[in-house]
Amino acid sequence: MAVMETLKIGIASYEEMKARTMAIARGELKPSPDEPKVWFTSLESLGQVLSSGNIALLQVIASRNPRSIQELAELTGKQKSNLSRTLKTMARYGIIRFEQDHNRRVPIVAHHRFVLDFSLTTPVNEPYPGRKPTQPRNKGKKRQTKVAA
Repeated sequence: MAVMETLKIGIASYEEMKARTMAIARGELKPSPDEPKVWFTSLESLGQVLSSGNIALLQVIASRNPRSIQELAELTGKQKSNLSRTLKTMARYGIIRFEQDHNRRVPIVAHHRFVLDFSLTTPVNEPYPGRKPTQPRNKGKKRQTKVAA
């Protein structure tokens, strides 16, 4: 399978991602090809997955083509168990993928370029087409009620 060069990443709240997924499932929204394929709930969560250490790890995988996680551990000096956990997380986001080679899982970089797409001007509760705006949740705060005089 060929390397997909660019992965478009979006930032949206959990509520926005849930509303978007439900709109797609109901057929109310058809994602366009230029929309992000991977979503994070914050820049911080993106930063954890694409930290400088993890980017260096991706560069080692892309340049050295290790044939197993054990070989990658030897190349990087990292513990195999920690690498395995990190790689599984990256695979969940589509940043890497695994190929099976006999009894070994071979890590492959799936994207060599990342594009971040988020807006500072889009309101958090802006609806998707055909949807009503979501209301902020009342997180543990007591509702104020008017008492008739």
